[in-house]
Amino acid sequence: MEIKRSVTNKRAVLLLTVFIMLFCILLGRIVYIQTTKKVDGQNLQAIAQDRWNRSDVIEGVRGTIYDRSGSALAQELNSYTVFAVLDKDQNSFVEDVEETARQLAPLINTSEEHLRKVLSAGEEEGKFQIELGSGARNLTFAEASEIRDLKLGGIHFRDEPRRYYPKQTYASHVIGYTERDMGQARMGLERSLDQLLKAEDGLLHYQSDRKGLPLPNPSQHITPATNGNDVYLTLDSNIQTALEQVMSQVEKEYDPEKMIAIVADPKTGEILAMSNRPSFNPNEYEQITNYLNYAVSDRYEPGSTMKIFTVAAAIEEGVYNGQEKYQSGSIQVADVRFGDHNEARGWGTITFDEGFLRSSNVAMSKLVLEKLGVEKLYDYLHRFGFDSKTGIDLPNEAEALIARNGRVDAAATSFGQGTAVTPIQQIQAATAIANNGKMMKPYIVDRIVNPDTNETMKKNEPEVVGEPISKETAVRVRDLLGQVVTSPVGTGHPYNIEGFDIAGKTGTAQIRNPNTTGYIHGHGENIFSFLGMAPKEDPKLVVYVAVERPRISQVESGSAPTSLIFNTIMKHSLQYLNITPTVEEIVEKTEKGFETANYLNQSIEKVKETLAGQQIELVIFGDGMKVEAQQPIEAKGMLARERLFLRTDSDTFKMPDMKGWSNRDVRRFAKVLELNPTFFGNGYVKTQSVEPGTMIKKGEYLVVELDSLTEIDVEQEDEVDQTVE
Repeated sequence: MEIKRSVTNKRAVLLLTVFIMLFCILLGRIVYIQTTKKVDGQNLQAIAQDRWNRSDVIEGVRGTIYDRSGSALAQELNSYTVFAVLDKDQNSFVEDVEETARQLAPLINTSEEHLRKVLSAGEEEGKFQIELGSGARNLTFAEASEIRDLKLGGIHFRDEPRRYYPKQTYASHVIGYTERDMGQARMGLERSLDQLLKAEDGLLHYQSDRKGLPLPNPSQHITPATNGNDVYLTLDSNIQTALEQVMSQVEKEYDPEKMIAIVADPKTGEILAMSNRPSFNPNEYEQITNYLNYAVSDRYEPGSTMKIFTVAAAIEEGVYNGQEKYQSGSIQVADVRFGDHNEARGWGTITFDEGFLRSSNVAMSKLVLEKLGVEKLYDYLHRFGFDSKTGIDLPNEAEALIARNGRVDAAATSFGQGTAVTPIQQIQAATAIANNGKMMKPYIVDRIVNPDTNETMKKNEPEVVGEPISKETAVRVRDLLGQVVTSPVGTGHPYNIEGFDIAGKTGTAQIRNPNTTGYIHGHGENIFSFLGMAPKEDPKLVVYVAVERPRISQVESGSAPTSLIFNTIMKHSLQYLNITPTVEEIVEKTEKGFETANYLNQSIEKVKETLAGQQIELVIFGDGMKVEAQQPIEAKGMLARERLFLRTDSDTFKMPDMKGWSNRDVRRFAKVLELNPTFFGNGYVKTQSVEPGTMIKKGEYLVVELDSLTEIDVEQEDEVDQTVE
């Protein structure tokens, strides 16, 4: 027994020893893990945090670009991308490739055959999910909803922000665009102000359960997103919309190589409108053919618009005698003979005033070489800002190329040849003429605002950048420019707008031949331009228009497309700014026919009952129950089949199809909805800027083209500035 007990005790001691050793090893391991938080080189704390901690991105919003009245020109919107899940282990996957392709293809702008091949190839390659092409990206809520309503298995959506340009081709070279996929700003203000516009994403850190759901009382840490700043421009949508409309009309009718138009306030330097052709829709930037904003990035020989500043310099220096006579026709300067635009025939012996009105190259050459002096000419080019950039807040502004090699270059520069300048430089220089000697720096960004705090980060103010001439000189130059338009011998007849005092100068510059040292010749093979201002006595607007190589007939003058743009936009803008009396009110009272009553605050049903049997077409806007506005108003006579417009107490309204409506109908319609209409032509509605069926609100802009546009008779000869070799 004692031997057996001894053996048992030894075994117990051994087991105890083993147990104690194992316990010590386990305890040591636990202490080690607790201390180092590592197992086999793996960081347990990091693994736990990775398993239970979650981070979600809080997306910031890129800043919005607005016009001067606060209407969005570029904004961030939610969009949707469609993708297909092919993995059969998922709850929802593409089961029927044929049926899915048949229903989905028309809604993502692709062919049924192509989509079927894409889906089939993805299945064969064992892909979990696939993208469906460009047509399946950047969909609107309505487009996504239409696809969602099909309830196709395996078709899913991903929310993504997208940059949207609601006014499409509106000032597209000014605004620019950002790429959809990469979000990179590529052009215009979108690029130059990218650091101010772009947002910074934030992060939300939280703890979750094994399914990824937030725990009831998690500890959270939030890094808030920073939204981009909003940019407000000086562009006036009423003027800009009208400019885009007439530019598109001229582009369609004359198919020029390119066009440029700028509208500015000479008192402040604010750019109210700016447009180029060819243009583009920033929402479809893949189709861009022209990446240059010609208004600031293009330089060319301006032609006779430069004569404005040559004469201004001569008047300011006291060497201009408008009644002094000279021999027109041609002038020899060193080894070059310069001629007047009528094939150097000239008009005999005429005064310098008449020479300016007729746009004589010889008159300008004589002024510089015999009176003003070469050095003074270049001094005044400097004063007018032609030898430096304007500094406008737009990217890629070009510098002028001023020819300075002696008397020949000075003579050519005096009438706009040899020296190349930009359109925006001409606008800046013209503000000195319009603003009684004070030259204003052009700008297009009014202010930059933090949308979260409403703090103004930057505010541009009108800036005088020089006073190249006196008030007296400016007044005298404007008087001469007015005569260019109104005088029987002036070259600006096509720009004479009845009822308005227009002052301006025509320009018809030759284009250098890239294959030779000379110029391109031929009818219409020029840059036709006009730099004008109004009203002449105290200009509120300066407008520059240039059209390069329009397709004009042999009986048409190059001023036809240019004057169509200038006259339309100048007349429209002056009337819009209430600078001149508005057109006469349309007489609405008739001796016979139906007479309107006061329908305000009556129910729609009651009005319908009242007018039942009358030969009046009732047009009702909105889905409200009561009448909030009417046109014509009470006690106005209406003829049979005329339209009576009623606006209900609603927030939005559906745009009607106005094709065939009369001018009177459109005015009544615009008045009842408080719209801002712009009219082109006379007669009946041919096109409208807002598509029928579009939802609109009060105060929006509307452009209407009426059938049978009034043709502008042009009898003046183009004053092509030329060198007689």
